[in-house]
Amino acid sequence: MSSPESEPGPADSLAADSLAADALPAVAPQLRALRRRASLTLEAAARSAGLSPAHLSRLETGQRQPSLPMLLALARIYGTTVSELLGETVTERDAVVRAADMEPTAAGGWTYWQAGAAGRGMQALRVQVPYGSQGDIVRVHPGEEWLYVLRGRLRLRLGDTTHRLGPGDSAHFDSLTPHRIAAQDPDGTELLFVHTLLQSPTATLCLGPTPGETP
Repeated sequence: MSSPESEPGPADSLAADSLAADALPAVAPQLRALRRRASLTLEAAARSAGLSPAHLSRLETGQRQPSLPMLLALARIYGTTVSELLGETVTERDAVVRAADMEPTAAGGWTYWQAGAAGRGMQALRVQVPYGSQGDIVRVHPGEEWLYVLRGRLRLRLGDTTHRLGPGDSAHFDSLTPHRIAAQDPDGTELLFVHTLLQSPTATLCLGPTPGETP
C-alpha cells in the first residue's frame, strides 16, 4: 500500500475511496493537529505520504475526503493510529474488544472494523474486500503485515509473485515488499489484518498502480 498527487490520482479515482462525509469535521482538525504535534511542516508531511502539499492542505481543511490508505499512511508518519486521526478517544487500553462495540467504517470500497485498541504498537482490523476494489493499488512501506482469510479467496501479489489464498490461509510479510490485495471471487473476501504502526515520522506508504499490469 506512483503516488497520489493533488490532481485525481489512483486513490482519488475510486468513487468509493473516501470516508463518510459526516466523519470529515473530526478528521480535518485532527490531521492538522497531529501533524503539528509531530513537528512536521505541511510540505514534509505531504512528501512523506506521497501527496502534494495542496492535497494535504485540502484534507486538513475538509475540502477533500481521505481514503483509508491515506489515513494509514498519515497515521504511520505521525506515529499514531487511524482511530486517533478520526478523533476517537480511548480512555483505557482494554484487552478485550466486544463484537457489539465494533463499528464498521467504509473507505476505498472496503469495509473495516477495528479489532484492537488504539495506542498499541500494532493495529488489528477485520476487513471486507469487495471484488474489483483497490486491486491496482501497490503498497510499499516499512513494517510488517499479517493477514488471515476468513471467507472467500484472496489474491495477494508480493513483488513479482502472485499467491492465491483461501479460508484458513494466512500470510506474514515485510511490507517493504511491494504488495497488493484483491478479492478473487465476485462475492468478495473477508480477512483479519494486522500491521505494525511505526512510530517514526519518516515512515511512508506509497500508493498507485503498476503500469501495464493486471492485479
